[in-house]
Amino acid sequence: MQHLTTADLEEGIDHICRSPADHGRVELIVRRPAVDKREVLEEATLDSVEGLVGDTWRMRGSSRTEDGSSHPDMQLNVMNARAAALVAGRPDRWQLAGDQLYVDLDLSEANLPPGTRLELGSAVIEITAQPHLGCKKFSARFGNDALRFVNSPIGRKLRLRGANAKVAVPGHIRVGDTVRKLP
Repeated sequence: MQHLTTADLEEGIDHICRSPADHGRVELIVRRPAVDKREVLEEATLDSVEGLVGDTWRMRGSSRTEDGSSHPDMQLNVMNARAAALVAGRPDRWQLAGDQLYVDLDLSEANLPPGTRLELGSAVIEITAQPHLGCKKFSARFGNDALRFVNSPIGRKLRLRGANAKVAVPGHIRVGDTVRKLP
């Protein structure tokens, strides 16, 4: 698949910026059972200890913790579905971004500052302050222009690469569930 140029990607910003601010939708749920493996799910369980049940978040560890253990504020990776559609193209390629939740919701820092809680299904997640940035794998899958685009100042402000979150209230989620920003 041919990757989009920076100019092509920038043309999609307006569409991404029209994402709903308060009430969105869960578009895709992906579990990562092993490195570079993906399972697309219709429903999932979010747990305050495990994150997305069956995902490898706890086993992966983090360079952002002193002991290399999994970072508690990086339990879930949430990506704007419109941004995923732009960089990945076909819906079957969205999962390659490596996030677990793809939502049609404005993930910008202005709309969802750290501490903002989102209700989806019977679960509640909390946006954390940990930045979520594109990496070598993202570049390999979607191109260098896509990596620069999501990591650019506007890309960071809009969180085009996504946001990190943690489970605040365990529960069950399904594709199609409403994502509601809590007051």
